Amino acid sequence: MTASSRTSRSSHYALGSSDAEHERLIWQAERVAPLTERLFREAGIGLGQRVLELGSGTGDVAMLVGRLVGSSGEVVGVERDSRSIARARVRVAEAGLHHVSFTQCDVSQVRSAKPFDAAVGRFILQFVADPVAVLRGLSQLVRPGGAFAFHEVSYAPFLALSADLPLWSATAFLLHETLQRSGANTEIGVALHQMFQEAGLPAPIMRMEMMLGRDPDFTRWLYDLLCSLQPQIHQLKLSLERLGDFDTLPNRLQGEVTASKTVVAFVALVGAWCHKPKDEAVAMDPGAKG
Repeated sequence: MTASSRTSRSSHYALGSSDAEHERLIWQAERVAPLTERLFREAGIGLGQRVLELGSGTGDVAMLVGRLVGSSGEVVGVERDSRSIARARVRVAEAGLHHVSFTQCDVSQVRSAKPFDAAVGRFILQFVADPVAVLRGLSQLVRPGGAFAFHEVSYAPFLALSADLPLWSATAFLLHETLQRSGANTEIGVALHQMFQEAGLPAPIMRMEMMLGRDPDFTRWLYDLLCSLQPQIHQLKLSLERLGDFDTLPNRLQGEVTASKTVVAFVALVGAWCHKPKDEAVAMDPGAKG
């Protein structure tokens, strides 16, 4: 079974676009920004480039790229949710990043009369029904020699590391089940190696990293993500009862982590990047190396 056939099922963004979800995204972006910035720099994204950014949300990745390319460059962010775009535009204006703009459309329907130097995204392909088709479409928009750089997730290491903490583990497995049953590909990070090649791109250079912590500001990510997923949990008829009183869950999660005298993990972050071959014939060879 190919990567594309494994992910051809219908999916949607399970986390919604409430104000609370926007704040969660902003908090999350602050935590993972150094890792994403290093990935983009390794991919060769820099001053003066024109970059397409997929799944902009509240604008954090677009702003990060905007600072990398500088005022002589250009960033075009793509986002289908109108509330998220409105928030992103306000934040970009406040940051003075006038070379960053957004267009409202689905990531599978991006069009541009002018080629891009790079296409990037973070935590977006996991929610796309056919990521291989999206990558293949992007390859028509990026110039020969241009970069592709995506930051995605792998839940398997996170779930394994959660096993020794009963409450933390139960919460983690409920999140994972909800995302999977909502159509998200929770292991897309590692699958990017095959997906890039199925899309006609070179095999990407890849890295997996995990952030660890134990302070309340770090551990809150699990509860905040659960809050954003609550509508999906109810729709899927999954039970929150196994976690006890929901209002006291953040304190109980932190108490368990503190008592364990150890650290807990954020989901594993998988970065993948390659350069589109300058020879278009090479791009059609799945065995080509980036």
